[in-house]
Amino acid sequence: MTQTKAELTMTIKVLYFASLKELLGCGEESISAEAVKTVEDVWLLVSQGKNISQQVLYSVNQEYAEGDALVKAGDEVAFFPPVTGG
Repeated sequence: MTQTKAELTMTIKVLYFASLKELLGCGEESISAEAVKTVEDVWLLVSQGKNISQQVLYSVNQEYAEGDALVKAGDEVAFFPPVTGG
């Protein structure tokens, strides 16, 4: 089912990377913007109330954010574990 433009503007796009993608069973989804106010609210909704790890990083519209960052319709919120390299 394709979303209309009005429906897309009332939602928040949520992205998951690496182990979080596996944990939640998908790489991306859309949620109602009316259901959340902060990044932490987004996590509680999509994870069905699981506490977020202190090591998970967040971004809003491709910029690092804190858990209490406000979100609104049309935003993109991403959750990802810390990146390590070597």
